[in-house]
Amino acid sequence: MIQLVEPYTEDKIRALKMGDMVHLSGMVYTGRDAVHKFLHEGGKPPVDLTNQIIYHCGPVVIKEKGKWVVKAAGPTTSAREEPYQGHIIEKFSIRAVIGKGGMGPKTLEACKKVGCIYLHAIGGAAQVLAECVTGVLGVYLEEFGSPEAIWAFRVRDFPAVVTMDSHGNSLHAAVLEQSREQLKQLV
Repeated sequence: MIQLVEPYTEDKIRALKMGDMVHLSGMVYTGRDAVHKFLHEGGKPPVDLTNQIIYHCGPVVIKEKGKWVVKAAGPTTSAREEPYQGHIIEKFSIRAVIGKGGMGPKTLEACKKVGCIYLHAIGGAAQVLAECVTGVLGVYLEEFGSPEAIWAFRVRDFPAVVTMDSHGNSLHAAVLEQSREQLKQLV
């Protein structure tokens, strides 16, 4: 297990390879469809995303005794962000994207160009992953609705696997190619 701790520098990110398991500690900003579309169309982010991490997550967050508490923080399917993600990675020098299911060639190319990785988080483990959130530092763009807003989380030992690295390697593309080859053999 590799510890990936803020600040998220290009050197730290480029040292990671496809298949590496990481424990992430530091800032993470959630962002789903509405946020990606907003940023892609030129919207100004309410937080500084430079050298940060975007988590494809629509968390379940409630207020308890005046403080935000994260009850569930599982990854959402990343493929929906493929039309936007590469541009956003390049525009803000994003260092990592967390989600599930992987992303496509435009995102992989941006990862290679900028020094970014895709981290696959465990689907179905939303409550376990919520335990890694040690603090909610803010919520922004609430007009998009709670799951679509940007939530600023501080996380500790958030588990994920590098499935797309900054060297052009994609576990998702490799599995797709292997599946195609096996299908050819069966047909």
